[in-house]
Amino acid sequence: MEFDRSSLSERDAKLDAVHERLARAVEDLTSAEDWRRMAVFAARWPARSWANNLLILVQHRAAFEAGLVPFPDPVYPAGYGQLKAMGYQVRRGQHGYAILAPVTQRLVARNPDTGPWRALERSEKPAPGETVRTRLVGVRPATVFDVTQTDFDVDSLPKPPPLLVGAAPPGLWDGLAVQVAERGFRLALVADADALGGANGLTSYRDLVVSVRGDMDGAARVKTLAHELAHVMLHGPDNPDGLAHRSVAEVEAETVALMVGAAHQMDTSTYTVPYVSTWASRVEGKTPVEVVLETAERSRRAAATVLDRLDTVQVGRIELPARRPAPRPPDPAQAPAVAPAPVVDGAQP
Repeated sequence: MEFDRSSLSERDAKLDAVHERLARAVEDLTSAEDWRRMAVFAARWPARSWANNLLILVQHRAAFEAGLVPFPDPVYPAGYGQLKAMGYQVRRGQHGYAILAPVTQRLVARNPDTGPWRALERSEKPAPGETVRTRLVGVRPATVFDVTQTDFDVDSLPKPPPLLVGAAPPGLWDGLAVQVAERGFRLALVADADALGGANGLTSYRDLVVSVRGDMDGAARVKTLAHELAHVMLHGPDNPDGLAHRSVAEVEAETVALMVGAAHQMDTSTYTVPYVSTWASRVEGKTPVEVVLETAERSRRAAATVLDRLDTVQVGRIELPARRPAPRPPDPAQAPAVAPAPVVDGAQP
């Protein structure tokens, strides 16, 4: 089989451009407010990689500043075909948002414990008794659009509930406490910050105790508990991935708390994430961009794990109003010839 080298070169050029855009976007995350906004957006789409969430966010912001979309933050990003199947048509003149789509490979083995594993061809099906495993082998450039770039009626969006101030979301404390206990830690409420050396919360890996100030309001207590749960998950002495610089560990934990809170419509504006450029530059042997990408993705995965285990009502992700599917195009053999429709820039059929 002969490969089209020109198309491969074009793909690689697009991939390089996406990576360059991602690096610039990370470098622009220089303030606590930038980091908070990114974490809040990522909380709405915890299954999507942190890098792709950031890519979508910065490209949508550019479209908003250019007057192409009505809101500064995306509402519902999806592929062109997915939006069309839902009944929404991308408007002419809209540009898609470049992201990094995963490229996977299916492996099969008779015995998953001993192997050997072999790769399936694209159309090949596993034989009876074979175990299937999927592995990531790379990324490719892809394009998504936000629903606000379509003929979607933005006035039909449901109004979000008001932000919580003071009170904790129902069931969130108990749900987080269960996950702390499942990891072998005891949860303790202490009188005040003096008992914790001035901190709001503290995780002791030696005693397997998570302590939280009891004199704070419910929202502050639950945010602190989410922060300490992130420490339990990511930064214990028996976790090789947790042997990070202290400042990195604190930002990872605070980012998890931000995402958990945002998924429950909590007002997180009363606390601050340290400047990204400060803590990221303190890690020897890596650039700030590398550190941000690595730690942010760890935070996203941890937050997604926490959120998936909760039975609470999570209001971050907007559900689109029901709409009738787009009409099926007529059979070309029976329809009169018409001029081809203009192609939307960046759209993939």
